[in-house]
Amino acid sequence: MTIRETFIKELRGDAFGKVAAETSSEEFFQNETLRPIMKLQNDLLLAVFQNYITKSKVNFAQLSIENKFIFIDNAIKKDIKFQSALKGLVIGFFTLEEYNRYATNSSALTKRISNLLIERIKSQVQLLDKS
Repeated sequence: MTIRETFIKELRGDAFGKVAAETSSEEFFQNETLRPIMKLQNDLLLAVFQNYITKSKVNFAQLSIENKFIFIDNAIKKDIKFQSALKGLVIGFFTLEEYNRYATNSSALTKRISNLLIERIKSQVQLLDKS
């Protein structure tokens, strides 16, 4: 293992979720790689999303909770440029081996990244109102 890989794995911490024999390779990658990265990057992901809200000139605090969730979904699923920026914040913490696994199944894993980002931001939506 290279110095970079060792550093990244130590910085990210342990995996999340249970890994059983019937766990799919995507779910394994999600729990072993994606969730620890997103936990590590949480504050930055929220700050980037807050900046997106500001640049969108939307009065986010005044939206209903349902409309806030719709805004979050649309921002991450439909704004490809923004989605790519968020994805880059995650991929930057891959080891070379993880990147190679990601590259072989990028479509399914990109969907998982997007869904995890949406879930993470929605679960902390109250923090976006305070900024």
